[in-house]
Amino acid sequence: MSFLYQPTAEQPRVIHADHEILVVEKPAGLLSVPGRGEDRADCLIERLRGAFPTVLLVHRLDMDTSGVMVFGLTPHAQRHLSRQFEDRRTKKTYVARLWGRLEPKTGMVDLPLIVDWPNRPRQKVDHAEGRPAQTEWRVVKATDAETRVRLMPITGRSHQLRVHMAQLGHPILGDPLYAAGAAADFPRLMLHAESLRFKHPETGVMQSFTAPAPF
Repeated sequence: MSFLYQPTAEQPRVIHADHEILVVEKPAGLLSVPGRGEDRADCLIERLRGAFPTVLLVHRLDMDTSGVMVFGLTPHAQRHLSRQFEDRRTKKTYVARLWGRLEPKTGMVDLPLIVDWPNRPRQKVDHAEGRPAQTEWRVVKATDAETRVRLMPITGRSHQLRVHMAQLGHPILGDPLYAAGAAADFPRLMLHAESLRFKHPETGVMQSFTAPAPF
């Protein structure tokens, strides 16, 4: 079945802007950057370019994920921020709703990931060839039906949070790739980048930006 991209009409919300950086809240259902083909040209960075013509990519969120993203507005800011992500000096916190009751209340998943080539864009656990991937979790509240968690990725692999939660037996609700049956039957992926902490590329001061989860 071929994927039909139908980008959301919801617009990104500017959280902070200065002469070096731009922080926005990305809506779910919008690519971070253009995909292949004209039908996938509508994306977050292109929507921002009208008001911020010098906007430069630093990192991405999955199309189905909403939440906080930072962009550089100068080449210096882009380099500085990109290095922080590469060196794992940024701190990211996500909110997710999971299928079933996750126990214990805190823990860490340490499972290496690699692309599942025949089933792209899916990723899979591969202990021989996978790249290291670690995710910490903290339960916010839980019922037998579902669990609300905060997820703190230590690494930044593609689909990391989604695969790790599915591997625990508690897929993220609404996940079109890693959830099945009733767990997949939600209007969106219940994953939101709630906060992002990094050093400002000009001042060197640690700053934290947040956007409350819309679910």
